[in-house]
Amino acid sequence: MHIKELFNLSGKLALVTGGAGNYGRCIVEALIEAGAKVIVTTRNPDSAKKELAEYFKGMGSIEIEYMDQENIESINQLINKIKSGQRKLEVFVNNAVSRPMNGFYGDISQFRESMEINGTGMFYLLREVTDLMLLNGSGSVINIASMMGMKGPDFSNYKGTSMGDLPPDYFFHNAGLINLNRFMCKKFAGTNIRFNCISPGGLFNHQNEIFLKNYCEKVPLGRMANKDDIKGLIVLLASNAGSYINGENILMDGGLNA
Repeated sequence: MHIKELFNLSGKLALVTGGAGNYGRCIVEALIEAGAKVIVTTRNPDSAKKELAEYFKGMGSIEIEYMDQENIESINQLINKIKSGQRKLEVFVNNAVSRPMNGFYGDISQFRESMEINGTGMFYLLREVTDLMLLNGSGSVINIASMMGMKGPDFSNYKGTSMGDLPPDYFFHNAGLINLNRFMCKKFAGTNIRFNCISPGGLFNHQNEIFLKNYCEKVPLGRMANKDDIKGLIVLLASNAGSYINGENILMDGGLNA
């Protein structure tokens, strides 16, 4: 197969949760540019429709659907809508994340809320989407975790700033997602559904200047991730170019944790 065809996603339907977020927009952009039709889920469809319509104006096919990952019924409604349209879902980017916990000593109810969304709801959605792909006989699942799920925090990055009270739930659920990805790979062996994980480092978003200096001095590439850095990985794992990559977690951090 020609290299251009290996990376071609024309005609494929992709589902991206949290597609209106910072990394989410990069992911959606990559899929659209590679030719996919993309369904983006969000808890705020009205604002997302306006923002994403402007952001992706004239780029390709994008649909906005309501889904609250804490609400099992809203997940069921989304899955049933895809089923009822007899559409073949071939790519799922499990990207949505909620950060309700206010630092290490945040009220324990915040940790519980995080687990309902980032643990229970996320797994239920992943299971339902996988069952949907089983009906099709193939699919690519891309779980978006974080380098924070692989390493402990480097608190020196926050020296000289008011930042640094990091929420422990974020580390907890990202580490769990990385190993859940391995579980899913083995659980669904022989089904032609691939499960891979991307663990990005920090994305530049005009952060505190002192933090940026502390952080970037430790990165061999000398910078945080930009909006294009995740796009190639997404298309690789979603397309035939990545057809023999399965069960992997790819650390995308510019060499920070080399």
